[in-house]
Amino acid sequence: MALSSEKSAVRFEQYRKEDQLPLIQALIDSDLSEPYSVFTYRYFLNQWPQFSFLAMEGEDCVGCIVCKLEKSAKRVLRGYIAMLAVRKDRRKCGLGSELVCTALQRMKESGCEEVVLEAEESNRGALRLYSNLGFIRAKRLEKYYLNGSDAFRLKMTL
Repeated sequence: MALSSEKSAVRFEQYRKEDQLPLIQALIDSDLSEPYSVFTYRYFLNQWPQFSFLAMEGEDCVGCIVCKLEKSAKRVLRGYIAMLAVRKDRRKCGLGSELVCTALQRMKESGCEEVVLEAEESNRGALRLYSNLGFIRAKRLEKYYLNGSDAFRLKMTL
């Protein structure tokens, strides 16, 4: 895969082991408004490690995505993007898109038919990124987050 100069020092790797958890937790805790306990991280990472990826620059985690794959109520194999974060100084160079596309490809290879996620209505960067990748706004969720802000449920059919 050819990488731009901004991404050339970055390697993308699948989540493998518990010692990577603090890297993911630190990045997400510093980036997202919603607080998550270590148990939430472990819920996703221990059951679905094959759908979670890190963007590493040397020993530093500069981006990560945490996902799962399950059957929906309609018996459709549905992917879910639980968390996506890119370090502030590494944004706008394609790392977020690369992480999402990597996870989407893995989900598709596993038989996934659709992918959903929630994004805070005020997070214009995330909404733009997902829109550019083909996600549509399926629903507005009022007061979805603990801080009282609304979210959009975004959806993509694979």
